[in-house]
Amino acid sequence: MVTTTENNKRIARNTLLLYFRMLFLMIISLYTSRIVLNALGVEDFGIYNVAGGVVAMFSILSGSLSAAISRFITYELGKNNILKLKVIFSSAITIQIGLGIVIVFFAETIGIWFLNTQMNIPIERMVAANWVLQFSIITFIINLISVPYNAVIIAHEKMSAFAYISIFEAIGKLLIAYLITISPIDKLIFYAILMCVVAIAIRLLYGYYCKRHFDECRFHFIWNKQIFQQIFSFAGWNFIGASSAVLRDHGGNIIINLFCGPTVNAARGIAFQVNNAIQGFVSNFMTALNPQITKSYAVKNYTYMMTLIFQGARLSFYMLLLLSLPIIINTHYLLTLWLNTVPEHTVLFVRLVLIFAMSESISGPLITAMLATGNIRNYQIIVGGLQMLNLPISYILLSLGAIPETVLIVAVLISQCCLMARLYMLKKMIKLKIKDYLKKVYFNIITVSIIAIILPICMQERLAENFINFLLSSLICMLCTYLSIYYIGCSYEERKFIYNKFLILKSKITHK
Repeated sequence: MVTTTENNKRIARNTLLLYFRMLFLMIISLYTSRIVLNALGVEDFGIYNVAGGVVAMFSILSGSLSAAISRFITYELGKNNILKLKVIFSSAITIQIGLGIVIVFFAETIGIWFLNTQMNIPIERMVAANWVLQFSIITFIINLISVPYNAVIIAHEKMSAFAYISIFEAIGKLLIAYLITISPIDKLIFYAILMCVVAIAIRLLYGYYCKRHFDECRFHFIWNKQIFQQIFSFAGWNFIGASSAVLRDHGGNIIINLFCGPTVNAARGIAFQVNNAIQGFVSNFMTALNPQITKSYAVKNYTYMMTLIFQGARLSFYMLLLLSLPIIINTHYLLTLWLNTVPEHTVLFVRLVLIFAMSESISGPLITAMLATGNIRNYQIIVGGLQMLNLPISYILLSLGAIPETVLIVAVLISQCCLMARLYMLKKMIKLKIKDYLKKVYFNIITVSIIAIILPICMQERLAENFINFLLSSLICMLCTYLSIYYIGCSYEERKFIYNKFLILKSKITHK
């Protein structure tokens, strides 16, 4: 039987692999974003984000099923039930193909109608926007059918596959950034085509890897009524939570377009590029951690599962805080340094989206634990219902003349309400002790954050914006955050573990 120590080592190894992947992609992404923004222009960059967002809205139909497929594959692998795993995989492919056909129908009818009659897009760019919509549909369907393959890779914890294939992805994005600057046709249309081609190539690589390494990844058309009922029953209730998140993110982007236009969509798009680069580090950690939470529940190792939930929540937040604080403090200078053209509203959008990401990060392990139980009806009704409030509240406030950033302010406040609801529900579902969570996670990270931010804010008010002061400010931010995490955020056992690892590393370096 696999020991807890071996599981922890696997989590650490997979997280490290995913970190190298993310660091590589982040550098490429930030560089190419600048080139793409300058090549397309602010307006076309905003049109690409909002037209793609129309297609992303249809993930309301797919998100819940994708989560269900990932949960069932990981759960059966945790129980080492290979025969059932093969049936679930083939059933999942069949479901995704059927769903893809449904989504294409709605995207080509409702999606086209909405884009051409309701969106705030200049008339001379409508043809280009429609081309973006078409290639976004193709990309979406390819990603949809690939969900079971990616779920198998994550369930087997073979994170090296993501790291290696990312090299190809990064090269593809660099090539795109160069090609659109010399495009012989409309740059926005050409950009949409190239992004679609790269997405298809990456998905084919993942599919090839799975078929070569995992026996269960052999698709045979299966109509297993019992499996379908289990997956759809799980997905049916998960639909509430999945759709509420889609409405919050992509629906928020669309109502910003309705009230503010594509230029503000560009500002929001840039903010989310920064967020994706930073949050990717936490996503990688959770990608490595999630299978262990689900597998621990499957084998009824609840003590280890609780340890993973508490430590995972704190570490997710700490990683985001360490990376986000220098950006929040120096947002204006960084955007000026990174982009030649900084759209209005971008500074506040960046700060708010990073705060929102930190707010959401501590809920990640709780959501994984909830999905692992499979008993999600009441949870989704309450938490999903709260998240559904994002769109109507934002719409009302924008219609009353609120600033565009209000959409993210509302998201942060509702995120905290959802966290409290999750704790209440999981108390009943997995016997989670709310007092322990509040003490060891919630109040812990609040204290760490307050202490970490005091000195950087005081110093920033006295420093002029230049590269030397930016480096000084970032160093102070990271040092204050690290010391606050080490002495306040970590328990005695965790500090001792970190110190021993430091001594081992120091000894290796010295002997070399």
